[in-house]
Amino acid sequence: MANHLKNEHSPYLRQHAKNPVNWYPWGEEAFKKAKKEHKPVFLSIGYSSCHWCHVMEHESFENKQTAKILNEYFISIKVDREERPDIDKHFQGVYQLINSRPGGWPASIFLTEELKPFYAATYIPPEPRYGMMSFESLLEMIAQKYRSEKELLTQKAEEILTFLNPKIDKIQATTLDESIIGRFLNQAKQLFDYQNGGFNQAPKFPQASLLDLLLDLYSLTRDEEALSMGTVSLLSMAKGGLYDRVEGGFCRYSTDNQWLVPHFEKMTYDNALLAEVYLKAYRITQNTAYKTIAFETLDFMLKKMNQNGLFYSASDADTEGEEGKYFIYTYEEALKSFQKANIPSKEHAKLAAVLHITKAGNFEGKNIIRTEDPQHSDIPFYEEAIGALKKCRERRTYPFIDKKIIVSWNAMMIKALFKAARVNERYLKAAIGSLDRLLETMYIHSQLFHSALIDKKPKIHAFLEDYAFLGEALIEAYKTTLDERYLIIAAKLTNSAIEKYYVHGKWKFSRGEFETDADLYDSSYPSSVSTMLCVLLSLSSLVDTVYKKFVFKTLELNSYDVMRQPISTPKLSHMVIRYLKDDLIIKAKEETLKIYIEKMDTVPYPFTLFKNSLNDDFMICNSNSCFGHEKEFSHIISRIQTRTEN
Repeated sequence: MANHLKNEHSPYLRQHAKNPVNWYPWGEEAFKKAKKEHKPVFLSIGYSSCHWCHVMEHESFENKQTAKILNEYFISIKVDREERPDIDKHFQGVYQLINSRPGGWPASIFLTEELKPFYAATYIPPEPRYGMMSFESLLEMIAQKYRSEKELLTQKAEEILTFLNPKIDKIQATTLDESIIGRFLNQAKQLFDYQNGGFNQAPKFPQASLLDLLLDLYSLTRDEEALSMGTVSLLSMAKGGLYDRVEGGFCRYSTDNQWLVPHFEKMTYDNALLAEVYLKAYRITQNTAYKTIAFETLDFMLKKMNQNGLFYSASDADTEGEEGKYFIYTYEEALKSFQKANIPSKEHAKLAAVLHITKAGNFEGKNIIRTEDPQHSDIPFYEEAIGALKKCRERRTYPFIDKKIIVSWNAMMIKALFKAARVNERYLKAAIGSLDRLLETMYIHSQLFHSALIDKKPKIHAFLEDYAFLGEALIEAYKTTLDERYLIIAAKLTNSAIEKYYVHGKWKFSRGEFETDADLYDSSYPSSVSTMLCVLLSLSSLVDTVYKKFVFKTLELNSYDVMRQPISTPKLSHMVIRYLKDDLIIKAKEETLKIYIEKMDTVPYPFTLFKNSLNDDFMICNSNSCFGHEKEFSHIISRIQTRTEN
């Protein structure tokens, strides 16, 4: 029997529609029932490609005895954190406050009937382990305490909310200066894994915004170690495991230090951000291996995760209840696939060795495809072997795909496509088509929305991140096409974001039901504040310098934190450096500039923009004035080179 989730659009909520738990979606129906029956609320927050969300569903939410306890003593609410990041952000803050450490998913929050939180956990096992009591025991204890000590729990919940929303903000400010560059590089060097690339120890995340800043700092400083930290990480991640060497695309993170064993879900944002960083590495080094990885990643997304120009949010880690089943091979399977592809038998053992395929396996007795040479140069029959392994997968069930369209994540992918189009024009049509489709679908009557199922009308209004990342994509569209219509839309969206979310240097992530502050810290992807600052700086250089005052006020307000620990906020640190160094703007007639668009990313200064003007020749300017005039583009490049070196 279906519960109250059966009519929801979210694929994650629909996955739970047949649980014996009497789930409700977030809304008035559940809230009224809790108050009427004087029951506490059990709030479970997750997302469709979350492995531990699936585990807890199978162990507990599909268990009839557990469901009976939940249904008798609680009102149970399910939330898709991708659909409602405002709710998730609020309760992740609750979790951190209660437990003094960051949370995760599934988030398991217990609230009073007035929706005041008093207990927070993540995954809760069905039996006592990990130093935790079983889920059923916890439910019974909380139900009993709610009946006998409700007043005490309510008091605790009110204290939590008081600490969560302090009335007075203590603001410390310090001088913003270029010492941030040395401090960032020193902190990066301390955390860098010199053996395997990346930062910190497992679980290891790609940290695209950190790598992006390292590459730009190399362009600014010629610090070879900055370049090495970036390129070693990118080549290590591309060996296989985190990166799918068979079909392309990156998984979310690695469970080991070598980037071998990932959590196998593929998220749109990871693939967009990493494709962009690999393209930048290619532009700097001219090593075609980076370009190949970027193009394979984009091609995977266009083929597997795209419908009518819009990109799905994620594909699952699990297939038929088994993590990674779609992606791995037995030794016998692999060799049999080589044989079917008519690869000479004498090459089979060599290929198996090159691709790390063994009888013992490197993951639970099976094999994740990996190579020590991401360029796979001089490996006979390599392409044929990959093709054979790909064909072997065609007989398997592909992991579940969440066909939810999220504006911010689509915008990241569109931005990467426009960058790729400046390397290979074949991506331009896809980039323009996707941007047009996203605006048509999610920007309706000057109202931006956050998400919708691929074939449904959007219902959830946009958050700051949607305005910020869509603004970035529109700026990138202008940079690639010089079509000023994109700038007009970007400015209009930015004006709306300032009106909705900006208050004296502080930014809100959401308003309304949950008013939450926007994060400064990059998490799975760059923070919405730093992304909005990137848009504001571009608009200041290309449209109106008035936008720069919002940048200054935001940076001033957060100067102490970012200057003290810049490694914790890589994209915000990036924006501080861009603000201090200033943009360089090359101005000329549109038809003149268009000839050199493909060279934009090779300019030896990372904060360079092209701007349409009426000048017959080239002008070089900063955000305040022009200081150079040349007839030849090559002379402009020479002047920038000299300026950078000085």
